[in-house]
Amino acid sequence: MKIYPVILSGGAGTRLWPLSRAALPKQLLPLVSDKTMLQETVRRLAGREGMMAPLVVCGNEHRFLVAEQMREIGVNPLGILLEPVGRNTAPAVAAAAHYLKAIDPQAVMLVLPADHVIQDVDAFYAAIQRAATQVEGGALATFGIVPTAPETGYGYIQSGEALQAEGCFKVAKFVEKPNRETAQGFINSGNFFWNSGMFLFRADAYLKELAQFQPAMAQSSEEAVSKGYRDLDFCRLDEAAFTACPSDSIDYAVMEHTRLAVVVPASIGWNDVGSWSALVDVLEADGNGNVTRGDVYTDHASNCLVRAEGRIVAAIGVQDLVIVETSDAVLVAHKDQVQRVKQVVDHLKANGRTEHLHHTKVYRPWGSYEGIDMGDRFQVKRIIVNPGGKLSLQMHHHRAEHWVVVSGTARVTCGDKVMLLTENESTYIPIGMNHRLENPGKLPLHLIEVQSGSYLGEDDIVRFEDVYHRG
Repeated sequence: MKIYPVILSGGAGTRLWPLSRAALPKQLLPLVSDKTMLQETVRRLAGREGMMAPLVVCGNEHRFLVAEQMREIGVNPLGILLEPVGRNTAPAVAAAAHYLKAIDPQAVMLVLPADHVIQDVDAFYAAIQRAATQVEGGALATFGIVPTAPETGYGYIQSGEALQAEGCFKVAKFVEKPNRETAQGFINSGNFFWNSGMFLFRADAYLKELAQFQPAMAQSSEEAVSKGYRDLDFCRLDEAAFTACPSDSIDYAVMEHTRLAVVVPASIGWNDVGSWSALVDVLEADGNGNVTRGDVYTDHASNCLVRAEGRIVAAIGVQDLVIVETSDAVLVAHKDQVQRVKQVVDHLKANGRTEHLHHTKVYRPWGSYEGIDMGDRFQVKRIIVNPGGKLSLQMHHHRAEHWVVVSGTARVTCGDKVMLLTENESTYIPIGMNHRLENPGKLPLHLIEVQSGSYLGEDDIVRFEDVYHRG
């Protein structure tokens, strides 16, 4: 059986702020290893018998990051579907199902969130094989995680009648997140499992059930794919059709209504890394129970998570804290209160702040830039342009720019003039002048940019030509 992994790489991961942000959410971050969560998810089943190249579904704003992360691990995805807007999991999976069905009418989809940890991959693959025995007959299988504690942060699945295939059961019901007493009762019963949000089913079987229970969603998702188009290495879903699609999860749209739902219990070392305290559970601690990363010093500290992204962080005489340092924000929270981090993000949004949107280092398809300093009428940035990278031909109405090459070679277009600059050479871009920056070399180009003018916002860019097809 051919199995097509469908990796859902949407979501903002707000409970892992200040590391996870809208422009760089948790699935695109290296939280557990030196690989990102997305990369770990894709690598997890690479090379397994019957596993095809992955199909990744992500938002438009993350498309170049996703493509670059696939390139870094040597994976050529079957496709990258771009959602013009977020519509939850059911429409995203429907679009993937239509896309796969056009390639392989018998396609079997393994739907996986991009931001989960699975420590026992062999056990997971065995669970997939068990589920496959039911999927061949049209069942919609979900993976129920054998619970290790009465968690109140997960939904639960109750198993019903045992099926002929060993380790497979009909779904009796789905249950919302319970209180602790109810969760303990679930554990004691032995037939309740954590809802993992992972699924295995045939594309045509899912679409048939979706058409029965959510006909508007089925129609809109099909139209979004049929009217979609190629853009570089991406497949853009039709914006109007997908925007018109009702927003709902797979569970609510299909799984809670279908009679074809099957649950496969799995004990696989699963964690959805939904909070900082959940991340602690999957990382190795020192003798005092501390989990540290980066330039961290601890003294008489215990059971803390301390993560430093740029500066040294010293934790002295504290217990049960989460401390996360980034270049523009620091989080200090008790482990018991980390679910309240989302309220910080809500506060930032309500007050028109930007610390929930992006870091001081911002990634672009050509490389990255990082804010170093800013004040009244000036801003300083560190710019890195990858080999072969090319910024758009553009113009600014309100600012001039000075560029100083630190290392590498820059090809600069300024009006009708084209010049090559190397280390310690500089140039000036006047207000209103058409200009472009390129790296024609084989090494990264490092450059310092000093902006000056009455307005320095990123929206003061008029693009005339862009190889990355940005607006």
